[in-house]
Amino acid sequence: MSEEVDGEKSLSFWEHLEVLRWTIFRILIAVALVVAFIFTAKEFVFTKIVFAPLSSDFWFYQALCSLGNAINLPGFCPESFNIELININLAGQFLAHIGASFSIALILIIPYILFEIWRFVQPALYPNEKSHVGFVFLSSSFLFYLGVAASYFVIFPLTVRFLGTYEVSSLVPNQIAVQSYLGTLYILTFSMGVMFEMPVLAYLLSKLGLIHKDMLKKVRSYAFVILLILSALVTPTTDPFTMMVVALPLYLLYELSILVCKRKTVDVEEDE
Repeated sequence: MSEEVDGEKSLSFWEHLEVLRWTIFRILIAVALVVAFIFTAKEFVFTKIVFAPLSSDFWFYQALCSLGNAINLPGFCPESFNIELININLAGQFLAHIGASFSIALILIIPYILFEIWRFVQPALYPNEKSHVGFVFLSSSFLFYLGVAASYFVIFPLTVRFLGTYEVSSLVPNQIAVQSYLGTLYILTFSMGVMFEMPVLAYLLSKLGLIHKDMLKKVRSYAFVILLILSALVTPTTDPFTMMVVALPLYLLYELSILVCKRKTVDVEEDE
């Protein structure tokens, strides 16, 4: 039975399940619509987005050239290149089309998913909690897209440029499978988006009194080793170059997490 609590209707267990069911249903419908839209835009999605880093005309490489010319360091400007992909599976390109549509749709729809989660948990929160949780959801969306952008525009192009053109000998030409390329792109991009949530997690844990600034500073050296291991796990390749490219922004995020915890630690100490 439903009850009135502080002038608001309190839902029963089965009513909560019904609300959750409709929340999941709306998310699935939204995902399906975005997937269908991206699926129909195959030429634009693959030519302008997915495969753009394969050519030296990509935005990031041109930016490196401009920077190199500005500071008189021509080594910053990569030589003209165009990496070609091959497909060795009968259904490889069709599966790549489906995978790209779903992966890009999932990335684009993250804010809506967070909004639906916010709508579901909001009635159970106190007024002071709602402001904090709303800030967390907004920050999570921003940091997720920041991680996605850092991966797609910087980390992934560096990885493609280095590994795609690296040769131990001219007798061994590179023949990169499209599945290998796409797997690297998806794993790096989504993983970086998730790992950029580190300051938000630190903020939440500091609000709960589980961590504080001094604690994070004390274990900084251990955290760096853990971040290196985590970088090695999320990168599909085994080369140290890619691992370090991923580990650097993660360490900067760790330092940002220390700054986020600083004010909250003081608040906890004053409350005690």
